[in-house]
Amino acid sequence: MKTAKAVRLDLLDFKSVQMRTFHLTWFAFFLSFFAWFGIAPLMPVVRHDLGLTKEQIGNCIIASVSITILGRLLMGWLCDRIGARRTYSALLILGSLPVMAIGLAHDYTSFLLFRLGIGVIGASFVITQYHTSVMFAPNCVGTANATSAGWGNLGGGITQMVMPLVLAAVLSCGADAALGWRLSMLFPGIALLITGLAYYRFTKDFPEGNIDELRRQGLVPQRAEAKGSFRAAIMDPRVLALAVMYAASFGTELTIDNVAALYYTDQFHLNLVRAGLVAGLFGFMNIFARSLGGICSDWFAHRGGLRSRVRFLGIVLFMGGTVITAFSQIKVLPEAIAVMVTFALFIKMANGANYSVVPFVNKKALGAVAGIVGAGGNVGGMLFGFLFRQQSYASAFFYLGCFVMLAAGMSLFIRFSAEHEQDSKKAFHAARVQKLQTAAV
Repeated sequence: MKTAKAVRLDLLDFKSVQMRTFHLTWFAFFLSFFAWFGIAPLMPVVRHDLGLTKEQIGNCIIASVSITILGRLLMGWLCDRIGARRTYSALLILGSLPVMAIGLAHDYTSFLLFRLGIGVIGASFVITQYHTSVMFAPNCVGTANATSAGWGNLGGGITQMVMPLVLAAVLSCGADAALGWRLSMLFPGIALLITGLAYYRFTKDFPEGNIDELRRQGLVPQRAEAKGSFRAAIMDPRVLALAVMYAASFGTELTIDNVAALYYTDQFHLNLVRAGLVAGLFGFMNIFARSLGGICSDWFAHRGGLRSRVRFLGIVLFMGGTVITAFSQIKVLPEAIAVMVTFALFIKMANGANYSVVPFVNKKALGAVAGIVGAGGNVGGMLFGFLFRQQSYASAFFYLGCFVMLAAGMSLFIRFSAEHEQDSKKAFHAARVQKLQTAAV
Protein backbone atom coordinates (compact mmCIF):
# COMPACT_ATOMS: atom_id res chain seq x y z
CA MET A 1 0.00 0.00 0.00
CA LYS A 2 1.38 3.39 -0.98
CA THR A 3 2.06 5.23 2.24
CA ALA A 4 0.59 8.55 3.21
CA LYS A 5 1.93 8.46 6.73
CA ALA A 6 2.81 11.74 8.40
CA VAL A 7 6.54 12.44 8.60
CA ARG A 8 6.32 14.95 11.44
CA LEU A 9 4.22 15.62 14.51
CA ASP A 10 2.60 19.01 13.88
CA LEU A 11 0.63 19.59 17.09
CA LEU A 12 -1.14 22.66 15.69
CA ASP A 13 -2.56 20.71 12.76
CA PHE A 14 -6.19 19.70 13.37
CA LYS A 15 -7.18 19.26 9.71
CA SER A 16 -5.09 16.40 8.30
CA VAL A 17 -6.47 12.94 8.99
CA GLN A 18 -3.20 11.88 10.63
CA MET A 19 -3.11 14.71 13.16
CA ARG A 20 -6.88 14.76 13.69
CA THR A 21 -6.65 11.08 14.57
CA PHE A 22 -3.64 11.76 16.79
CA HIS A 23 -5.46 14.38 18.82
CA LEU A 24 -8.66 12.35 19.14
CA THR A 25 -6.86 9.14 20.06
CA TRP A 26 -4.74 10.66 22.84
CA PHE A 27 -7.78 12.48 24.20
CA ALA A 28 -9.88 9.29 24.11
CA PHE A 29 -7.12 7.44 25.95
CA PHE A 30 -6.84 10.32 28.44
CA LEU A 31 -10.55 10.02 29.28
CA SER A 32 -10.28 6.23 29.44
CA PHE A 33 -7.44 6.46 31.92
CA PHE A 34 -9.25 9.19 33.85
CA ALA A 35 -12.36 7.00 34.14
CA TRP A 36 -10.37 3.81 34.79
CA PHE A 37 -8.73 5.31 37.86
CA GLY A 38 -11.43 7.86 38.70
CA ILE A 39 -12.49 5.88 41.75
CA ALA A 40 -8.92 5.47 43.12
CA PRO A 41 -8.59 8.91 44.81
CA LEU A 42 -12.09 8.47 46.26
CA MET A 43 -11.23 5.14 47.88
CA PRO A 44 -10.82 6.52 51.43
CA VAL A 45 -14.49 7.60 51.23
CA VAL A 46 -15.62 4.44 49.44
CA ARG A 47 -13.73 2.28 51.96
CA HIS A 48 -15.66 3.86 54.82
CA ASP A 49 -19.02 3.79 53.02
CA LEU A 50 -18.86 0.13 51.96
CA GLY A 51 -16.79 -1.11 54.91
CA LEU A 52 -14.01 -2.51 52.72
CA THR A 53 -10.97 -4.23 54.23
CA LYS A 54 -7.40 -3.83 52.95
CA GLU A 55 -7.62 -7.28 51.34
CA GLN A 56 -10.90 -6.41 49.61
CA ILE A 57 -9.43 -3.16 48.28
CA GLY A 58 -6.48 -5.16 46.96
CA ASN A 59 -8.87 -7.54 45.22
CA CYS A 60 -10.66 -4.60 43.56
CA ILE A 61 -7.33 -3.22 42.33
CA ILE A 62 -6.35 -6.61 40.94
CA ALA A 63 -9.75 -6.99 39.25
CA SER A 64 -9.57 -3.59 37.54
CA VAL A 65 -6.14 -4.44 36.12
CA SER A 66 -6.49 -8.15 35.35
CA ILE A 67 -9.59 -7.88 33.14
CA THR A 68 -7.68 -5.47 30.92
CA ILE A 69 -5.28 -8.29 30.00
CA LEU A 70 -8.02 -10.02 28.03
CA GLY A 71 -9.34 -6.68 26.80
CA ARG A 72 -5.99 -5.67 25.32
CA LEU A 73 -5.55 -8.97 23.53
CA LEU A 74 -9.05 -8.62 22.10
CA MET A 75 -8.55 -5.01 21.01
CA GLY A 76 -5.35 -5.88 19.13
CA TRP A 77 -7.16 -8.72 17.38
CA LEU A 78 -10.09 -6.44 16.46
CA CYS A 79 -7.83 -3.67 15.12
CA ASP A 80 -6.29 -6.11 12.62
CA ARG A 81 -9.77 -7.19 11.49
CA ILE A 82 -12.26 -4.30 11.69
CA GLY A 83 -9.96 -1.31 12.11
CA ALA A 84 -9.19 1.07 14.96
CA ARG A 85 -12.09 3.47 14.31
CA ARG A 86 -14.95 1.08 15.00
CA THR A 87 -13.04 -0.77 17.72
CA TYR A 88 -12.31 2.41 19.71
CA SER A 89 -15.80 3.86 19.30
CA ALA A 90 -17.45 0.68 20.57
CA LEU A 91 -15.07 0.40 23.53
CA LEU A 92 -15.65 3.98 24.65
CA ILE A 93 -19.44 3.80 24.38
CA LEU A 94 -19.79 0.42 26.08
CA GLY A 95 -17.09 1.27 28.63
CA SER A 96 -18.98 4.36 29.76
CA LEU A 97 -21.79 2.19 31.17
CA PRO A 98 -20.01 0.58 34.16
CA VAL A 99 -18.28 3.89 34.92
CA MET A 100 -21.61 5.61 35.38
CA ALA A 101 -23.22 2.58 37.02
CA ILE A 102 -20.59 2.01 39.74
CA GLY A 103 -22.63 4.38 41.91
CA LEU A 104 -25.18 1.54 42.22
CA ALA A 105 -22.68 -0.58 44.19
CA HIS A 106 -23.93 -1.30 47.70
CA ASP A 107 -21.41 -3.84 49.03
CA TYR A 108 -18.00 -5.39 48.34
CA THR A 109 -19.25 -7.89 45.75
CA SER A 110 -21.17 -5.39 43.61
CA PHE A 111 -18.31 -2.86 43.83
CA LEU A 112 -15.84 -5.56 42.73
CA LEU A 113 -17.98 -6.43 39.71
CA PHE A 114 -18.24 -2.80 38.62
CA ARG A 115 -14.47 -2.36 38.99
CA LEU A 116 -14.08 -5.43 36.82
CA GLY A 117 -16.31 -3.86 34.17
CA ILE A 118 -14.53 -0.52 34.29
CA GLY A 119 -11.17 -2.24 33.83
CA VAL A 120 -12.01 -3.14 30.24
CA ILE A 121 -11.57 0.49 29.11
CA GLY A 122 -7.88 0.18 29.98
CA ALA A 123 -7.63 -1.78 26.72
CA SER A 124 -8.00 1.56 24.91
CA PHE A 125 -4.22 1.91 25.07
CA VAL A 126 -3.68 -0.78 22.45
CA ILE A 127 -5.99 0.96 19.98
CA THR A 128 -4.23 4.28 20.58
CA GLN A 129 -0.83 2.76 19.84
CA TYR A 130 -2.11 0.88 16.81
CA HIS A 131 -3.79 3.96 15.37
CA THR A 132 -0.76 6.23 15.74
CA SER A 133 1.53 3.49 14.40
CA VAL A 134 -0.40 3.33 11.09
CA MET A 135 -0.59 7.12 10.82
CA PHE A 136 3.10 8.09 11.26
CA ALA A 137 6.31 7.29 9.37
CA PRO A 138 9.37 5.54 10.95
CA ASN A 139 11.26 8.79 11.60
CA CYS A 140 8.63 10.03 14.07
CA VAL A 141 6.50 7.02 14.98
CA GLY A 142 8.30 6.60 18.31
CA THR A 143 7.59 10.21 19.22
CA ALA A 144 3.97 9.97 18.05
CA ASN A 145 3.30 6.72 19.91
CA ALA A 146 4.95 7.92 23.11
CA THR A 147 3.26 11.32 23.05
CA SER A 148 -0.24 9.97 22.41
CA ALA A 149 0.18 7.37 25.14
CA GLY A 150 1.88 9.77 27.52
CA TRP A 151 -0.77 12.44 27.23
CA GLY A 152 -3.37 9.70 27.58
CA ASN A 153 -1.69 8.26 30.67
CA LEU A 154 -1.78 11.78 32.06
CA GLY A 155 -5.40 11.04 32.84
CA GLY A 156 -4.20 8.78 35.64
CA GLY A 157 -2.54 11.74 37.33
CA ILE A 158 -5.18 14.35 36.55
CA THR A 159 -7.92 12.14 37.96
CA GLN A 160 -6.03 11.96 41.27
CA MET A 161 -6.24 15.76 41.44
CA VAL A 162 -9.64 16.39 39.85
CA MET A 163 -11.93 13.70 41.26
CA PRO A 164 -11.50 14.83 44.91
CA LEU A 165 -12.43 18.33 43.73
CA VAL A 166 -15.45 16.97 41.85
CA LEU A 167 -16.50 15.18 45.03
CA ALA A 168 -16.03 18.38 47.04
CA ALA A 169 -18.23 20.26 44.55
CA VAL A 170 -20.95 17.61 44.82
CA LEU A 171 -20.77 17.70 48.63
CA SER A 172 -21.07 21.50 48.57
CA CYS A 173 -24.44 21.07 46.82
CA GLY A 174 -25.80 19.25 49.87
CA ALA A 175 -25.08 15.58 49.13
CA ASP A 176 -23.51 13.43 51.82
CA ALA A 177 -20.28 11.47 51.24
CA ALA A 178 -22.07 8.20 50.45
CA LEU A 179 -24.09 9.83 47.66
CA GLY A 180 -21.31 12.21 46.64
CA TRP A 181 -18.79 9.65 45.40
CA ARG A 182 -21.53 7.91 43.42
CA LEU A 183 -22.66 11.08 41.64
CA SER A 184 -19.04 12.07 40.98
CA MET A 185 -18.49 9.04 38.74
CA LEU A 186 -21.19 10.22 36.33
CA PHE A 187 -18.78 12.95 35.16
CA PRO A 188 -16.14 10.67 33.52
CA GLY A 189 -18.81 8.26 32.24
CA ILE A 190 -20.70 10.89 30.27
CA ALA A 191 -17.42 12.23 28.85
CA LEU A 192 -16.52 8.74 27.57
CA LEU A 193 -19.88 8.34 25.86
CA ILE A 194 -19.61 11.65 23.99
CA THR A 195 -16.02 10.95 22.93
CA GLY A 196 -16.96 7.53 21.56
CA LEU A 197 -19.49 9.12 19.21
CA ALA A 198 -16.98 11.78 18.13
CA TYR A 199 -14.29 9.18 17.45
CA TYR A 200 -16.51 7.34 14.98
CA ARG A 201 -17.43 10.58 13.24
CA PHE A 202 -14.04 12.29 12.89
CA THR A 203 -11.35 9.58 12.45
CA LYS A 204 -10.35 7.10 9.74
CA ASP A 205 -8.64 3.72 10.04
CA PHE A 206 -5.69 4.66 7.80
CA PRO A 207 -4.42 7.87 6.19
CA GLU A 208 -5.87 6.67 2.88
CA GLY A 209 -9.33 5.82 4.24
CA ASN A 210 -11.29 3.27 6.27
CA ILE A 211 -10.44 -0.41 6.30
CA ASP A 212 -13.48 -1.68 4.37
CA GLU A 213 -12.98 0.61 1.37
CA LEU A 214 -9.24 -0.12 1.29
CA ARG A 215 -9.96 -3.86 1.34
CA ARG A 216 -12.26 -3.45 -1.63
CA GLN A 217 -9.40 -1.72 -3.44
CA GLY A 218 -6.97 -4.46 -2.43
CA LEU A 219 -4.76 -2.01 -0.52
CA VAL A 220 -4.87 -3.79 2.85
CA PRO A 221 -5.03 -7.54 3.63
CA GLN A 222 -8.42 -9.22 3.76
CA ARG A 223 -9.70 -10.52 7.08
CA ALA A 224 -8.81 -14.10 6.18
CA GLU A 225 -5.19 -13.09 5.53
CA ALA A 226 -4.87 -11.77 9.07
CA LYS A 227 -5.99 -15.09 10.55
CA GLY A 228 -2.57 -16.26 11.73
CA SER A 229 -1.31 -12.88 12.92
CA PHE A 230 -1.91 -13.50 16.62
CA ARG A 231 -0.16 -16.88 16.50
CA ALA A 232 2.83 -15.39 14.68
CA ALA A 233 3.11 -12.59 17.23
CA ILE A 234 2.87 -14.71 20.36
CA MET A 235 5.46 -17.20 19.03
CA ASP A 236 8.00 -14.41 18.52
CA PRO A 237 10.41 -14.26 21.51
CA ARG A 238 10.96 -10.56 20.90
CA VAL A 239 7.28 -9.89 21.52
CA LEU A 240 7.38 -11.83 24.79
CA ALA A 241 10.53 -9.96 25.87
CA LEU A 242 8.86 -6.62 25.18
CA ALA A 243 5.79 -7.83 27.11
CA VAL A 244 7.92 -8.65 30.18
CA MET A 245 9.62 -5.26 30.01
CA TYR A 246 6.27 -3.55 29.66
CA ALA A 247 5.02 -5.53 32.65
CA ALA A 248 7.85 -3.93 34.60
CA SER A 249 7.30 -0.36 33.43
CA PHE A 250 3.58 0.02 32.80
CA GLY A 251 2.75 -2.52 35.49
CA THR A 252 4.53 -0.24 37.93
CA GLU A 253 2.59 2.75 36.65
CA LEU A 254 -0.73 0.96 37.11
CA THR A 255 0.20 -0.04 40.64
CA ILE A 256 1.25 3.46 41.68
CA ASP A 257 -1.91 4.96 40.20
CA ASN A 258 -3.97 2.56 42.33
CA VAL A 259 -2.09 2.76 45.64
CA ALA A 260 -0.50 6.22 45.71
CA ALA A 261 -3.40 8.11 47.32
CA LEU A 262 -3.85 5.44 49.99
CA TYR A 263 -0.08 5.26 50.51
CA TYR A 264 0.26 8.97 51.24
CA THR A 265 -2.90 8.94 53.35
CA ASP A 266 -1.78 6.01 55.51
CA GLN A 267 1.98 6.60 55.65
CA PHE A 268 2.10 10.40 55.89
CA HIS A 269 -1.42 11.12 57.21
CA LEU A 270 -2.40 13.51 54.41
CA ASN A 271 -6.06 14.38 53.87
CA LEU A 272 -7.94 13.27 50.75
CA VAL A 273 -7.27 16.36 48.63
CA ARG A 274 -3.57 16.65 49.55
CA ALA A 275 -2.94 12.94 49.08
CA GLY A 276 -4.61 13.19 45.67
CA LEU A 277 -2.45 16.16 44.67
CA VAL A 278 0.77 14.42 45.70
CA ALA A 279 -0.24 11.12 44.07
CA GLY A 280 -1.22 13.04 40.95
CA LEU A 281 2.37 14.20 40.48
CA PHE A 282 3.29 10.66 39.44
CA GLY A 283 0.73 10.60 36.64
CA PHE A 284 1.36 14.24 35.74
CA MET A 285 4.88 13.30 34.63
CA ASN A 286 3.25 11.77 31.56
CA ILE A 287 2.83 15.25 30.09
CA PHE A 288 6.44 14.98 28.90
CA ALA A 289 8.22 11.88 30.29
CA ARG A 290 6.72 9.23 28.00
CA SER A 291 7.12 11.56 25.02
CA LEU A 292 10.74 12.06 26.00
CA GLY A 293 11.24 8.30 25.87
CA GLY A 294 9.88 8.21 22.32
CA ILE A 295 11.88 11.24 21.21
CA CYS A 296 15.09 9.73 22.58
CA SER A 297 14.28 6.39 20.93
CA ASP A 298 13.82 8.08 17.54
CA TRP A 299 17.12 9.92 18.07
CA PHE A 300 18.97 6.71 18.92
CA ALA A 301 17.39 5.02 15.90
CA HIS A 302 18.74 7.80 13.70
CA ARG A 303 22.21 7.16 15.12
CA GLY A 304 22.25 3.38 15.43
CA GLY A 305 19.08 1.79 14.05
CA LEU A 306 16.73 -0.62 15.77
CA ARG A 307 19.50 -2.04 17.95
CA SER A 308 19.98 1.36 19.57
CA ARG A 309 16.25 1.68 20.23
CA VAL A 310 16.38 -1.59 22.19
CA ARG A 311 19.52 -0.66 24.13
CA PHE A 312 18.02 2.64 25.20
CA LEU A 313 14.90 0.83 26.44
CA GLY A 314 16.98 -1.54 28.58
CA ILE A 315 19.07 1.23 30.12
CA VAL A 316 16.23 3.55 31.07
CA LEU A 317 14.18 0.68 32.56
CA PHE A 318 17.13 -0.46 34.70
CA MET A 319 17.59 3.08 36.01
CA GLY A 320 13.92 3.20 36.98
CA GLY A 321 14.27 0.01 38.99
CA THR A 322 17.23 1.30 40.98
CA VAL A 323 15.34 4.44 42.02
CA ILE A 324 12.26 2.45 43.08
CA THR A 325 14.38 0.40 45.50
CA ALA A 326 15.66 3.67 46.98
CA PHE A 327 12.09 4.96 47.31
CA SER A 328 11.18 1.92 49.41
CA GLN A 329 13.45 3.10 52.22
CA ILE A 330 12.33 6.74 52.47
CA LYS A 331 10.25 7.88 55.45
CA VAL A 332 10.29 11.68 55.00
CA LEU A 333 7.51 13.21 52.87
CA PRO A 334 9.50 15.77 50.79
CA GLU A 335 12.17 13.19 49.96
CA ALA A 336 9.52 10.59 49.11
CA ILE A 337 7.87 12.99 46.68
CA ALA A 338 11.18 13.91 45.01
CA VAL A 339 12.26 10.29 44.55
CA MET A 340 8.79 9.27 43.34
CA VAL A 341 8.96 11.94 40.64
CA THR A 342 12.43 10.70 39.66
CA PHE A 343 11.45 7.08 39.19
CA ALA A 344 8.28 8.24 37.44
CA LEU A 345 10.53 9.91 34.85
CA PHE A 346 12.46 6.72 34.08
CA ILE A 347 9.47 4.37 34.18
CA LYS A 348 7.40 6.52 31.84
CA MET A 349 10.34 7.01 29.47
CA ALA A 350 10.65 3.22 29.37
CA ASN A 351 6.96 2.97 28.45
CA GLY A 352 7.54 5.30 25.52
CA ALA A 353 10.72 3.56 24.43
CA ASN A 354 8.98 0.17 24.47
CA TYR A 355 6.26 1.20 22.04
CA SER A 356 8.88 2.84 19.85
CA VAL A 357 10.14 -0.70 19.19
CA VAL A 358 6.74 -2.40 18.83
CA PRO A 359 5.86 -1.07 15.31
CA PHE A 360 9.00 -2.68 13.84
CA VAL A 361 8.64 -6.23 15.18
CA ASN A 362 5.95 -7.56 12.81
CA LYS A 363 4.17 -5.03 10.61
CA LYS A 364 1.70 -7.63 9.29
CA ALA A 365 0.56 -8.42 12.85
CA LEU A 366 0.86 -4.94 14.36
CA GLY A 367 -2.44 -5.17 16.25
CA ALA A 368 -1.54 -8.54 17.73
CA VAL A 369 1.93 -7.38 18.80
CA ALA A 370 0.56 -4.18 20.34
CA GLY A 371 -2.12 -6.18 22.15
CA ILE A 372 0.24 -8.81 23.56
CA VAL A 373 2.80 -6.28 24.77
CA GLY A 374 0.05 -4.08 26.20
CA ALA A 375 -1.47 -7.07 28.00
CA GLY A 376 1.96 -7.73 29.49
CA GLY A 377 1.73 -4.37 31.23
CA ASN A 378 -1.49 -5.40 32.90
CA VAL A 379 -0.09 -8.79 33.90
CA GLY A 380 2.59 -6.85 35.75
CA GLY A 381 0.01 -4.58 37.36
CA MET A 382 -2.03 -7.60 38.46
CA LEU A 383 0.96 -9.41 39.99
CA PHE A 384 2.16 -6.25 41.71
CA GLY A 385 -1.34 -5.87 43.11
CA PHE A 386 -0.93 -9.20 44.91
CA LEU A 387 2.46 -8.01 46.15
CA PHE A 388 1.05 -4.83 47.69
CA ARG A 389 -1.85 -6.73 49.18
CA GLN A 390 0.44 -9.14 51.05
CA GLN A 391 3.49 -7.01 51.90
CA SER A 392 4.18 -3.77 53.72
CA TYR A 393 4.68 -0.74 51.50
CA ALA A 394 8.45 -0.73 52.09
CA SER A 395 8.89 -4.41 51.20
CA ALA A 396 6.52 -4.20 48.22
CA PHE A 397 8.36 -1.23 46.68
CA PHE A 398 11.74 -2.91 47.25
CA TYR A 399 10.70 -6.15 45.53
CA LEU A 400 9.09 -4.14 42.75
CA GLY A 401 12.33 -2.27 42.08
CA CYS A 402 14.31 -5.53 41.97
CA PHE A 403 11.91 -7.00 39.41
CA VAL A 404 12.14 -3.91 37.21
CA MET A 405 15.93 -4.14 37.17
CA LEU A 406 15.82 -7.83 36.24
CA ALA A 407 13.25 -7.20 33.51
CA ALA A 408 15.58 -4.66 31.90
CA GLY A 409 17.85 -7.58 31.00
CA MET A 410 15.19 -8.87 28.58
CA SER A 411 16.46 -6.28 26.12
CA LEU A 412 19.30 -8.71 25.37
CA PHE A 413 16.79 -11.07 23.73
CA ILE A 414 15.36 -8.48 21.31
CA ARG A 415 17.31 -8.66 18.07
CA PHE A 416 16.65 -7.82 14.44
CA SER A 417 18.17 -9.36 11.32
CA ALA A 418 20.63 -7.39 9.21
CA GLU A 419 18.03 -7.24 6.44
CA HIS A 420 15.40 -5.90 8.85
CA GLU A 421 17.84 -3.28 10.16
CA GLN A 422 18.68 -2.21 6.61
CA ASP A 423 15.04 -1.93 5.56
CA SER A 424 14.29 0.12 8.67
CA LYS A 425 17.17 2.50 7.96
CA LYS A 426 15.97 3.00 4.36
CA ALA A 427 12.43 3.75 5.50
CA PHE A 428 13.73 6.09 8.21
CA HIS A 429 15.91 7.96 5.69
CA ALA A 430 13.08 8.21 3.15
CA ALA A 431 10.78 9.70 5.78
CA ARG A 432 13.42 12.25 6.81
CA VAL A 433 13.94 13.28 3.18
CA GLN A 434 10.18 13.67 2.74
CA LYS A 435 10.03 15.76 5.91
CA LEU A 436 12.76 18.09 4.64
CA GLN A 437 11.06 18.42 1.26
CA THR A 438 7.76 19.21 2.93
CA ALA A 439 9.38 21.85 5.10
CA ALA A 440 11.04 23.46 2.08
CA VAL A 441 7.74 23.93 0.23
